[in-house]
Amino acid sequence: MRHFIEVPERGDFAFQQLVGPHKVTGPAMAGERGFFGLQLSKSAPFGSVRDEEGNIYSFVRSILAPSGTPNPTKFIYQSNHIDGKHIRMDQERMAAQALTPRPVQTLEGDTVRWSSQPDEPGNAWELTASSERLTWKEEGLFELEGKLIGSGMQWYIPGVEWGTFYVSQLWDLKGTCEGRPVKGAMALDQMYMAEGGAIHFKKDLVVNNNMHVIWWTFVTMYKDGTWDAGSFMVGHDNLGYAILMNEKGEIRTTTDIEGTTVHKDGSYFLESAHIILEGEEKWEFLPDPKGEMIDFVGGFPITAQQEGRWRRVGDTREPDRWLAWGESDRRNGSARNVRGADL
Repeated sequence: MRHFIEVPERGDFAFQQLVGPHKVTGPAMAGERGFFGLQLSKSAPFGSVRDEEGNIYSFVRSILAPSGTPNPTKFIYQSNHIDGKHIRMDQERMAAQALTPRPVQTLEGDTVRWSSQPDEPGNAWELTASSERLTWKEEGLFELEGKLIGSGMQWYIPGVEWGTFYVSQLWDLKGTCEGRPVKGAMALDQMYMAEGGAIHFKKDLVVNNNMHVIWWTFVTMYKDGTWDAGSFMVGHDNLGYAILMNEKGEIRTTTDIEGTTVHKDGSYFLESAHIILEGEEKWEFLPDPKGEMIDFVGGFPITAQQEGRWRRVGDTREPDRWLAWGESDRRNGSARNVRGADL
């Protein structure tokens, strides 16, 4: 049962979220209509793959909608090869790729295609997605493909002046990166914001109010053919949701979620984290020793981005490939209504 310490004003629901699955189709991903009085701001494909030696390659590209307001992210490519200790931005390889402030978009049947502009400088790129399959090619850098994992995920949070509608779909990945065979997973997220809003930047109801403690998207494909995937957030007031899926076709959602984080001494990055669903189901974060994205600190996004793996406590299945790219913010706190402080 919800408890309200303070009574909010009209139109303010104290950061309660609505969460559920959705059907993934090419026309839906290509659609430019709005929802709940919000407009499509951008699509953001992002993911992490690993090579046979365990090196991590993480990347994200901004696909701005016609009505979208840009934030500082255009194309980011990171790996462990820069210093051998962290996931670092590869500035040289990033500079070689087309930035594409606004992409070319086409729709053929069930497949949406986004690509760089034909006359812009830098290596060309192309991303296609349908209800079954995704391809992503960055010339001179990587070529990846994969199948849809489960259903799409979506959550909505209303606000008095601005809200957020957030849509995501997940993909199993394999291919080559820097000429090396790799495998992993990725998400294709699409954000609907108030006019002039940009995720992590402007009119972001959660981030601009310093509300969230932890926010993650994850996929784990196990060697026995089973898998877990999902997304969750824990924050202050009534902020919080979880959606979980597996290979059995089971889809579960809840807004009864709590979580705790422990940050490393003198660091913005996690030593450990746990979430508890409906008071009993416990999940834990296993940080990758080389999973800290340290070049984000002091830049954009303002939260500490980190790779690792999420698993249900006590799960002994052996993972084959995975994605667990998410964020915490020690300045916002370590648990619901437990506020934090900067270093």
